[in-house]
This record gives sequence, C-alpha cells and structure tokens, in this order.
Amino acid sequence: MAFKLSHTNVNVTDMEASIKFYEEALGLKLETRFRGEDFEIAFMGDGKTAHQLELTWLKDHPQKYDLSDNEIHIAFSTPDLAAELERHKAMGCVSFVNEGMGIYFIEDPDGYWLEIVPEVLMK
Repeated sequence: MAFKLSHTNVNVTDMEASIKFYEEALGLKLETRFRGEDFEIAFMGDGKTAHQLELTWLKDHPQKYDLSDNEIHIAFSTPDLAAELERHKAMGCVSFVNEGMGIYFIEDPDGYWLEIVPEVLMK
C-alpha cells in the first residue's frame, strides 16, 4: 500500500477566530476555503509541507465541542522553542509547559491542545 498523509481536521465554532489564531500563533496560511449552506471548510498550510490543517465549521453545532480528556493533539516543531514559548505566553495561549520533556502546549479558541516541540526532536 502507498499512502501519503493528507490533512488533520479540527471542528471549530468560530471560523474567523480560528483562522486568525492559527495564522498568528503558528504562522499557518489559509490555502483553500469552501462555503456551503450548512458548513464551511478552511485548509491551512505551512508552505513547506503538503500536510494541511482542515478547519470545519458546522451550522448546526454552535456550542463548544466536548474534547473529553484532550489526549489527541497536533504537534508543531520550531527551531527556537524558547522564543516561541515567550511569544505564546504573551498571546495568553500557553496551557501547559513540560520542562522535563522540553515541550509545551498551546490552546486554540475551541480548546484544542497543540504541542510545540523543538525541531531537533523531529529529525
């Protein structure tokens, strides 16, 4: 079998706030956007890889999503973890710092946790 990772989806309650967050916090850019009568989908990308983050808004689900224990998460790597941690602290979106592992998590407008790891771990 030959598969290639395509995208990861998160459902959102406010598309504009989510797009803004992913642009400002992680540098992702809006690549494609589809609007239907009852839904909206936005694909965000990093401009370096083919993998995209799909944001989905559903008209019939205006309330926050139940994320349970929020154990499933998306990870992003950075060459300068310390600088990004300070920037994310200034944005007020840091939800957990694990100094022992050298990682931290930020939280998006819908409560999804996003792991930030040093780029060196991903090589």
